[in-house]
Amino acid sequence: MGAPTIILLFSGKRKSGKDYICEKIKSHFGVEKCTVVRISGPLKGLYAKNHNLDFQELLSDGPYKENYRADMIRWSDKIREKEPGYFCKAACDEADLAPVWIVSDIRRKTDVQWFKSEYSDKIRTIRVEADLDTRKNRGWIFTEGVDDVDSECNLDDFSDWDLQIKNSNETELQSGLHKITTLVNSVLM
Repeated sequence: MGAPTIILLFSGKRKSGKDYICEKIKSHFGVEKCTVVRISGPLKGLYAKNHNLDFQELLSDGPYKENYRADMIRWSDKIREKEPGYFCKAACDEADLAPVWIVSDIRRKTDVQWFKSEYSDKIRTIRVEADLDTRKNRGWIFTEGVDDVDSECNLDDFSDWDLQIKNSNETELQSGLHKITTLVNSVLM
């Protein structure tokens, strides 16, 4: 294994299914070829350490994380003001070496800019979208201070996606997975 050949930057609203899709892609290519890089990993680790919280619980999808989400966003925004790529760099420094990197949680234009400045032609951007009813059925509830801030909205007007994937039903999911694997295979071959 060596440096990544392709880096997939995934973005999407909460409960759009981006983590699920990222795990499906990782499973398809296998751990020898593919690793998931989470910007939220080092962010949550540092936040947990600084606030004496349970890091593993912050990584979960449960209510513990939701109790701290808004404050964690404000805290991380202060760090990003000084160094926009801080958490991107930290996540890459911790990443396993593999030909395919899947960055599962791009949230800001500065994240995309940082990756493009560091890895230029290896970057492919993917937006995952699910309709509102589907997201609600998956447990999404609008939360002020979370769903109306940059961490959720900064990429809403970004238009330079290599792929836009719909994920409101199984047919859309399978179509999206096919498009992503085709994109990765075209680079790996």
